[in-house]
Amino acid sequence: MDELKFRRQAYSEPNSQEADFLDAAMESAEREAFLNDLKGLDAKIDRALKVDVPDDLAAKLLLRQQLQHHHTQRRKTGFAFALVASIAFLAGMTFTLLRMGPVDLSQHALAHVYHETEALNIEQDVPFQTVNFQLASLGGNNSMKFIQQPGRVFYSTYCDFQGVKSLHLVMQGEQEKVTLFIVPLEDRMVLEEAFADNKYQGMGFETDNAYMLLVGEQNQDLDYVKNEIEQTFI
Repeated sequence: MDELKFRRQAYSEPNSQEADFLDAAMESAEREAFLNDLKGLDAKIDRALKVDVPDDLAAKLLLRQQLQHHHTQRRKTGFAFALVASIAFLAGMTFTLLRMGPVDLSQHALAHVYHETEALNIEQDVPFQTVNFQLASLGGNNSMKFIQQPGRVFYSTYCDFQGVKSLHLVMQGEQEKVTLFIVPLEDRMVLEEAFADNKYQGMGFETDNAYMLLVGEQNQDLDYVKNEIEQTFI
């Protein structure tokens, strides 16, 4: 599901359980956060429309009086809903503009690793032909590919780097697993050669066709995978 279709359905049915919609929402942390915000707004509106009828007579009489003014209040309520819709639209526009700004690749790489920790526990054997098939669907220069198996690949799937469709791999380092993100070249991307937090080490470098982001716990594992890529990726 593309971004426009996802956003339209999110605005109209944020609690939809359609498989395609749920899969699209899970493709990136940004989409999940955006959808959760809309769900929260939808829940607030739902609570605002529910009026509990108390058991005591005084409250019942008050409710009757309120119902008599229902037609008058409908106009005000309609205005309130129009205001809510406008706010939601402006929030969506702000979200879109933020996605068009500069992208710090290192911070996105670390965020993706923490968001998808389960990927590090998967023990598949993904052939490089499968990875090449996924690479061919990325935007931009579709000539990027591996010419042979770059060591063991445990996991491979698409991910989203601020609106840019990218590839998320988990590979075998010298000792431990290393996460690799392959991001198509784009001018708004900001690449750092080295980055880290209190748990992970990161490395960034550029090929002719893509940005490469490596994240792991040990620098020697990053160097090992980088060497594999340089020998097998064109």
